[in-house]
Amino acid sequence: MDFAWSEEQIELRERVAEMARRELSADIQQRDADGTFDLEGWRRCGQLGIQGMPIAGEYGGGGLDPLTTVGVLESLGHACRDNGLVFSINAHLWTAAIPIQDFGSEAQKRRFLPGLCSGALIGGNAMTEPGSGSDAYALATTAEKRGDRYLLRGSKCFITNAPVADLLVVYANSAPARGANGISAFLVEKGMPGFACSETRDKMGLRTSPMAELFFEDCEVPEENRLGREGAGKALFAHSMTWERACILASAVGSMQRLLERCIRTAKERVQFGQPIGRNQLIQTKIVDMKLRLETARALLYQAAWLRGRGRTIYLEAALAKLHISEAWVRTAEDAVQIHGAAGYLRGGDVERELRDALGSRIYSGTNEIQRSIAASLLGL
Repeated sequence: MDFAWSEEQIELRERVAEMARRELSADIQQRDADGTFDLEGWRRCGQLGIQGMPIAGEYGGGGLDPLTTVGVLESLGHACRDNGLVFSINAHLWTAAIPIQDFGSEAQKRRFLPGLCSGALIGGNAMTEPGSGSDAYALATTAEKRGDRYLLRGSKCFITNAPVADLLVVYANSAPARGANGISAFLVEKGMPGFACSETRDKMGLRTSPMAELFFEDCEVPEENRLGREGAGKALFAHSMTWERACILASAVGSMQRLLERCIRTAKERVQFGQPIGRNQLIQTKIVDMKLRLETARALLYQAAWLRGRGRTIYLEAALAKLHISEAWVRTAEDAVQIHGAAGYLRGGDVERELRDALGSRIYSGTNEIQRSIAASLLGL
């Protein structure tokens, strides 16, 4: 495996990082406190093609391979302190744009992908329900076929991008007697009759990435908005989640790099007992452990993306990447708080916000307990 970056890849990563440093981190403390989504930042990312990086050029995307894509997202995560905005971009990419490209009809691709790639449209997916989280296929939302349309009935919860989304991939059971094999996917557009969204939910972290509940009361979805064949929802969701687990924490690797750099500066500059705290072996140990976690996280990320780019099955690699990077991010953020002491514990600073943002990574895209179960089953246990 060759993870050396070409001049073109380096230039792209640097261009994205420069834009992020200049335009995406202003007023982050206030936006975090208020839970405000940076729509202008989203549009700026769209102008650089970030929301469509892995999508084919004929549909408005950048046509980038998976390794290049995660490399750019890593640079974005390093330069952009707004983890919520970057998280919303990831949700849009892996749960809306990729499924439409890989499962959509030609008409669906032509209709939706250009807007999703340019940032003109915001996407997401709706799978989780009050009674089905980790047990995702036990969903209760149904889709009844009526002539040339489906009537969706049910509700979804904890849906990222829901309050700002123009398009959502919604999973519903169109043949309940078949259980999980009766699940289908539908492209539900904002404003469709019978579709409603709750107020934005107040979260602990990733507060600049909006989340809400969705409600479907005889929501009319035209047959041409079914994504894939009827009953293909299970396979479609598994495909989407494999992409998501492999790639969604690329930006977290960049965040870990940023935290490491900040902690090294603090360890050199902060003096206690007459010397920089970086001379203390316990502080040195924490910083070395941060570096070790960063490099192992990066290696798992790059490996999964490199294999995916060569058409390899990556169920195990994706689960391991999601599991390890999320745990590494949380541990690194905890160490950063400890190294900064009381200053790291204060609200309104980057360090405590980083920890709040990191904690959610143990839950979304399948909890880490589920990732361990997936890995164990793929190891034959």
